[in-house]
Amino acid sequence: MKAIIVGSGPNGLAAGITLARQGWHVQIIEAKETIGGGMRTAELTLPGFQHDICSAIHPLGMGSPFFRSLDLSEYGLEWIQPDLPLAHPFEDGTAVFLHQSLDCTVQNLGRDGKNYGRLLKPLVQNWEGIAHEFLGPLRLPRHPLIMAQFGLRALPPAKTTAQTLFRDEKTRALFAGLAAHAIMPLEWPTTSAFGLMLATLAHRVGWPLPRGGSQAIANALAAYFVDLGGEIVTGCEVKSLRDLPSNHAILLDVTPRQVLQIAGEQLPSLYRRQLEKYRYGPGVFKVDWALSEPIPWRAEACRRAGTVHIGPTLAEICASEQGIWQGKHSEQPYTLVTQQSLFDTTRAPSGQHTGWAYCHVPHGSTQDMTATIEAQIERFAPDFRACILARHTMTTQDFQRYNPNYIGGDINGGVQNWRQLFTRPAIRPNPYTTPLPHLYICSSSTPPGGGVHGMSGYYAARTVLNKQYLNGVG
Repeated sequence: MKAIIVGSGPNGLAAGITLARQGWHVQIIEAKETIGGGMRTAELTLPGFQHDICSAIHPLGMGSPFFRSLDLSEYGLEWIQPDLPLAHPFEDGTAVFLHQSLDCTVQNLGRDGKNYGRLLKPLVQNWEGIAHEFLGPLRLPRHPLIMAQFGLRALPPAKTTAQTLFRDEKTRALFAGLAAHAIMPLEWPTTSAFGLMLATLAHRVGWPLPRGGSQAIANALAAYFVDLGGEIVTGCEVKSLRDLPSNHAILLDVTPRQVLQIAGEQLPSLYRRQLEKYRYGPGVFKVDWALSEPIPWRAEACRRAGTVHIGPTLAEICASEQGIWQGKHSEQPYTLVTQQSLFDTTRAPSGQHTGWAYCHVPHGSTQDMTATIEAQIERFAPDFRACILARHTMTTQDFQRYNPNYIGGDINGGVQNWRQLFTRPAIRPNPYTTPLPHLYICSSSTPPGGGVHGMSGYYAARTVLNKQYLNGVG
């Protein structure tokens, strides 16, 4: 059997590996000259400074069932665990943090520690079952009790969870920062799920980074795929299904807008309308820095953390995330900062460092948020600007030009609210199929959505394999 996969992001590569493992002849076609999608690393600022263009920290790189099924260390992938997965600073010079040890985190959270431990302990213990159910399509659960336990905690809005379970403003802000990875208002249902998942991963597998940059993940996946007999073609843009053989299974690692561009004329009108109504969310504005020294955080915990969330109160984070859905740019946006060079010396020349940060902005925003992001960091790291040797910025439009899947700067491949989480990209018994019998979608616009986990590609490939088996040709 033969398959063609359009796009070499984590899901395209995962689909290719899954099919090639079953003896299929698979070709991956990538429009760019390099593979990787959101897993690319480049010298964006000065020579010798290696910056992750999109994804930087990868809890699901170790936590997803698909990645856990691969031994990518044989292909050069080395994971590095920061001293602390996350720190969250405050204007009094202190910070709370997540330690990989749940017990250490409980102690760090003072009077809220006990409630945090009660909330997280069963999730950490049952992560394998939760991952199987949550990181996939909507279906009858294999572990109904575990999913019921997770669902009761995951369904409420993150703001409600923070205010109900925690008494200290610092703990509330910590949980809000975790949940804000959803890029949705924290008053919306199911936003607690994102905070719980990231906290659970911190204690179960950590928030690791790949030595050498996120490109190392793509390179390892590609090497594994090629070892299985797969073929990768770069620098070749697929503009129409007519460019591809009709007797192959075709998997598109693209979002609905590109599906319409590539296959729209062949799709039934009802399905086209569903794809046309698919909703994309807010975007991101990102800054990379070449630094003369580490970011001078006041809080010691921040100097040990791979990731730092900036947003000192629940109210500030909620206002920031609500505003972007109203077309507003916050003057004090919730900001994510990563510090790979603190733990990976390959990222910068000796004695120097890199910085990586982004904030959420309205869909399609063209506003330059550089000064705003740097001011946010200086609230907690005075004289940060004095460390800057060079900077590189990306607006939402820059992101979309870099990766056409990032429509309007949306790095999640579409809104991940309760309406669109399991029904993305259209309401079908199997979300990876299309009305065309040989055409499938395997991008982050299918369940379980955004992130470097490969599960969308894995499940799309399993759909292809199951369909061939049922047809008596697999």
